[in-house]
Amino acid sequence: MNEHYRDTRKIDPTRGATLGDNTPNDNNRVEIGPTQLAFSEWAEAGLHLPDLQRMRQFRWERLVKFINDRGYGGLLVFDPLNIRYATDSTNMQLWNTHNPFRALMICADGYMVIWDYKQSPFLSEYNPLVKEQRAGADLFYFDRGDRVDVQADVFSNEVRKLLEEHSEGNKRLAVDKIMIAGLRALEAQGIEVMPGEELTEKCRAVKGPDEILAMRCASVACEIAVGEMETFAREQIPGGGISEDDVWAVLHAENIKRGGEWIETRLLSSGPRTNPWFQECGPRIIQNNEIISFDTDLVGSYGICVDISRSWWIGDQKPPADMVYAMQHGHEHIMKNMEMLKPGVNIQDLSRNCHPLDSQYQKQKYGCMMHGVGLCDEWPLVAYPDAMVEGAFDYELEPGMVLCVEALVSPEGGDFSIKLEDQVLITEDGHENLTRYPFDPALMGQA
Repeated sequence: MNEHYRDTRKIDPTRGATLGDNTPNDNNRVEIGPTQLAFSEWAEAGLHLPDLQRMRQFRWERLVKFINDRGYGGLLVFDPLNIRYATDSTNMQLWNTHNPFRALMICADGYMVIWDYKQSPFLSEYNPLVKEQRAGADLFYFDRGDRVDVQADVFSNEVRKLLEEHSEGNKRLAVDKIMIAGLRALEAQGIEVMPGEELTEKCRAVKGPDEILAMRCASVACEIAVGEMETFAREQIPGGGISEDDVWAVLHAENIKRGGEWIETRLLSSGPRTNPWFQECGPRIIQNNEIISFDTDLVGSYGICVDISRSWWIGDQKPPADMVYAMQHGHEHIMKNMEMLKPGVNIQDLSRNCHPLDSQYQKQKYGCMMHGVGLCDEWPLVAYPDAMVEGAFDYELEPGMVLCVEALVSPEGGDFSIKLEDQVLITEDGHENLTRYPFDPALMGQA
């Protein structure tokens, strides 16, 4: 009886005290993570799991190094994804993006303090790297009204004292996103506010070994979810009555089933609504013999973003010849651009040397040809040549960076858009395409 009781307290009764990713095997734990479905699929795929304790240590050490390399006394972040990177803890992530109640400070000596929602300081206690849990970083009008300045003064005093105690009084503080009252209060304390986004984006750009393992897991989970969405679309649309939202809902559900977290956009559309691109998924009933194009923008298992795009032809007829050509051209575009990826390549040279899209697709091409990815779409952005700003991204690719290579092939005034995107790891001697999801053979002219 006691043995049965112990087993029911475990996420996976077949394991001991810890799961394969070195987190507690406790069914009642606060820490979020992958589901048994995800673990079983990853085992079947032969994947190695990340060690999350080691991943958290890597991220913390990297942040402390970046702080000290810049001569800062500390880093103060409000962006929930920067907080996730530093602590691997979450709290109402989407609500937090527009109500910044959470903040985290990392001092030059590595001392880490989180200000959380006052009822939930326990949400980061499982991470011993976080030394203190406090409350009171909510400096937005809804919460503080006309006296936000009072709490801003309290908060800024706490920050100043932490700099004095853990950064030898160095008042050069990197800050990412802060409300105006908070900024003014910090400056009133004599703190020199530095650009925190420059630090965090470059810090996050290079992934450690366990982050790469986590991304492999997240990628497999995402592609299985996309496969369920494709199966649903191909089985249900020909019968009629299936909307874009019906199809898109499958991806959301399958992501959550595997411990994924959310999807950042609503970029799925069908038929003529694919052109112009960026129309959001809606109630349109998808017709037989039409195109569906989508961009996952999916924050999946371990909080890792898997940002891939595909276009499908759904129906029993062959797609139009101009659509097939656009698909083939888009495929060539991302594959040719991918060939440039290796360590040491200047990011601006990727723009200068990119594969050119045909003139008919130039006006409506995508906003970038590549971008970084990790916990979300991240630095750097690789612009097309006509949009490149000299000096904005004058840096070289490094092993451990991950880039999404994109193509939007969308004829001006046309009735379709092809959207393709693969997620690519920069390795020590080249690159590895992490995306395995196939391209639609009908649109590729192979069926």
